[in-house]
Amino acid sequence: MLTGVIMAFIFGAIMGSFLNVCIYRMPFGKSVVWPGSHCPLCEKRIPWYDNIPFISYSLLGGKCRFCRKNISVRYIIVELLTAVLFVLLYNRYGLSYDFFVYMVMVCGLIIATFIDIPHRIIPDEVSVGGMIVGFILISIKGLSLSPFSFNFQPMLNSFLGILAGGGIIYLTGKLFDIVYFKLLKKPAIQGETESMGGGDVKLLAMIGAFLGWQLALLTFFLAPLFGAVIGLINYWVKKDHTIPYGPFLSLAAIICLLWSQQILRLIFFGIR
Repeated sequence: MLTGVIMAFIFGAIMGSFLNVCIYRMPFGKSVVWPGSHCPLCEKRIPWYDNIPFISYSLLGGKCRFCRKNISVRYIIVELLTAVLFVLLYNRYGLSYDFFVYMVMVCGLIIATFIDIPHRIIPDEVSVGGMIVGFILISIKGLSLSPFSFNFQPMLNSFLGILAGGGIIYLTGKLFDIVYFKLLKKPAIQGETESMGGGDVKLLAMIGAFLGWQLALLTFFLAPLFGAVIGLINYWVKKDHTIPYGPFLSLAAIICLLWSQQILRLIFFGIR
């Protein structure tokens, strides 16, 4: 068990290093494969010994070896977050097919979160691509040892998750826009006419592809609880009512993935 946890942590940290590449390059349409890792400031190629998760960052004091400019702390945060989440997935699912399936989802959510925060976008490669991959991976769970038998339930759950996840957030956003902008005639701030971006709709549809319609709906209802707190702080400090919503959908989805049974038990039966 301990060996598995350690391996999951190491694998997660290594994967987190790759996610950092995706987070930095995808908003600019750059390849995440070529060229190899390099400093975004001086563009010097980063040798392998400076690319070891946690260790290299600490030994270099958070600076590039060549130009001595500061390396964003985001890099080590993403590596640590990915490693911890992989450990939680391993504790929940063990070394199983589900572990690898939800590992893919978690990686997509981390990329979406750390791109959405500074850029206010969620790349289609993550949301739409993740939706397709999720549908395929969940559908594969319907396979059995018999070549003439296939359980369509996982495929159906994934398909309904896509419809429910994308549909409920789209319809809610449209309803809010009608009431807020048209019926109440509130002025749009900074030219904004939509409360919910298309990236959020596609992201929750992706979450539904992996988790099914029940947990997609639970994610939808949990996300505002986290978003409201940050939104109030953001409005109080910056006088800005807009916040990226992808991180809260991602957080709610991961919580549902790991602790949905406890949450539902709490909702329907209360604390005992």
